[in-house]
Amino acid sequence: MSEGSGTTRDITRIEAPYRRDVLLQDVQHESGLRMLRMRIREGRRFTILDIDEATAEKWADVMLKWARKELPDDNGDTVAD
Repeated sequence: MSEGSGTTRDITRIEAPYRRDVLLQDVQHESGLRMLRMRIREGRRFTILDIDEATAEKWADVMLKWARKELPDDNGDTVAD
């Protein structure tokens, strides 16, 4: 799919809780800039966020630690059940 000055390719679509739909896209600008686009649909409302590779990597790391319950609490201890 082409949008303006570059190309956009759908990576995946995720059905999230509360009837939210998340579409992740790889955006390649003609300048060589590469971004990850997140399109979050909540009913009629859309939130679109473009992030760079470094931000995506940091975000993914924190999300994975959260999902695995490996985030430290306020005392620096790892949170677990």
